[in-house]
Amino acid sequence: MAASALISIKTSDDKIEIVNQLLLPHITEYVEVDTIEDAHDAIKTMKIRGAPAIASLASLTFAQTLSRALRQEPLPDYFASGEALKAHVQPLLDYLYTARPTAVNLGNATHRLTKKLNDAIAANEDARTIAQGLIEEGKLIAGEDVGRNKAMAKWGGDWLISRVQPSTGKTLNVLTVCNTGSLATSGYGTALGLITYLHEVGQLDKAYFTQTAPYHQGSRLTALELKTLQIPSVMICDTMVGSLFQHHNIHAVAVGADRIAKNGDTANKIGTYNAAVLAARHKIPFIVVAPISTVDLNIEGGHEIPIEHRPPLEACLVRGAIYPPPSEGRVEQAQVMLTPVGLDGIYNPSFDVTPAELITAIVTEKGVAVKKDGENFFDLTPVV
Repeated sequence: MAASALISIKTSDDKIEIVNQLLLPHITEYVEVDTIEDAHDAIKTMKIRGAPAIASLASLTFAQTLSRALRQEPLPDYFASGEALKAHVQPLLDYLYTARPTAVNLGNATHRLTKKLNDAIAANEDARTIAQGLIEEGKLIAGEDVGRNKAMAKWGGDWLISRVQPSTGKTLNVLTVCNTGSLATSGYGTALGLITYLHEVGQLDKAYFTQTAPYHQGSRLTALELKTLQIPSVMICDTMVGSLFQHHNIHAVAVGADRIAKNGDTANKIGTYNAAVLAARHKIPFIVVAPISTVDLNIEGGHEIPIEHRPPLEACLVRGAIYPPPSEGRVEQAQVMLTPVGLDGIYNPSFDVTPAELITAIVTEKGVAVKKDGENFFDLTPVV
């Protein structure tokens, strides 16, 4: 029987639940997201993370809020007209967008819903019809994710196989950074989807992944996903990438993205740029795998991407299960401080930007983009 992937968001009837990723991998706890405020908090505190997943949660919660309003008797006053509805729901979309500024998927989702709203008002639709259309659009945004993830995984996987042309199966070794699987998306994953695809078609030897400090998305989440999927894997510390490239045959680095500029500059989890520099030194292909919704054609280059800085304290703390466990069969978690108390001068950006010149290929659900010979930027037109 094939191994089952983990699920980041569960929906049933009028209920949305997310797995609290802060407690993984030792405790699997689903938390109900009942309001717009709950969704904002879950995204901002990183109970849920991954650019596609947070866009899905925001869209689904917005749709749920409108669905509940339509069932109220009498209808709320803001259903008096399309403009009254907009006056009520636009601030909700704007508020959701503030939860995490770097991940463009969240902004694209809220802007897409705003456009749907404005187009319906311009078409003189009544407020109830407009709301129903927004509900359908919100669900559609979340529902599109799995299919496009599988498409881009195949595009990227087949491109790598064609480039390396392995003579036997189970040959390819691929390094990834952070977590880009089912926990970061609505299913299958982006860069981890590519790795999963290589495993499914019998071409993967091992998946390597960085721990990805300070939140340890690699050692907590990617490790759990690969273990659950029964994919052979090796964890390395973030500082071991260079050593790995020196002593092991790595065929590619595959990463996700939180925002891709028009020229191909890519913002992703902190540590991605380090891996790209080392990959270039060792002539290892560096592949970015992300949906079209991650591409921001409104910005020319990476210097325009806003970079979120997390609270300094987060870089001083680590959470995990107490080891050895205090009693057999019982898991207890603890958060500990690694640094001196009151440490000053902490630099804690959540993302860095990898220049297009260090990226070999950018993969979306429409295909694979590569740079023209002699150029240090991408033309992403064919894949967006």
